[in-house]
Amino acid sequence: MLKLARSDKKMKTPSTSLVHVLVGKSIAETLLVGALAVFTFMTVLPPYFHGWGEVTETSISGWAVNNAAPWDRVEVQLFIDGQFIAQNVANKSRPDVLAAGWSKDEWHGYMFPVSALSTGRHEARVYALHDSGKGTRKSLQLLGKPIPFLVDPNGKLAAPRP
Repeated sequence: MLKLARSDKKMKTPSTSLVHVLVGKSIAETLLVGALAVFTFMTVLPPYFHGWGEVTETSISGWAVNNAAPWDRVEVQLFIDGQFIAQNVANKSRPDVLAAGWSKDEWHGYMFPVSALSTGRHEARVYALHDSGKGTRKSLQLLGKPIPFLVDPNGKLAAPRP
């Protein structure tokens, strides 16, 4: 009877080399899937644009920088109340952006003149336009936060009061 108990114990103990192989395989698969996810995210939805915008009396202005290439100019698009308004390149002088260390030069500003809007409250959003897949895909990334503004009866823009 003692001999039977020992043989049962041997049958229930898995091979340690098989356990090591399975654990190693699981780790390798996890690393591969993680690397593919990061590569896809960086290629399709690049998280490296920074920018900021504000309302002036006649325009939406700000700056945009590609952190992966801080010397490059960024294409930007303006949407007001969810409608596409204009596209431009952020290539106007912004020495404050250079001084803050966001870029390699000062030429990262943009300005979109705004006119012909109805009186009242509106919201502007400025997006960086990014090509990926060797120009086969384009994606937009919001720069900063949405910019709320008011249009007075004279057509002048102003930031709303808190």
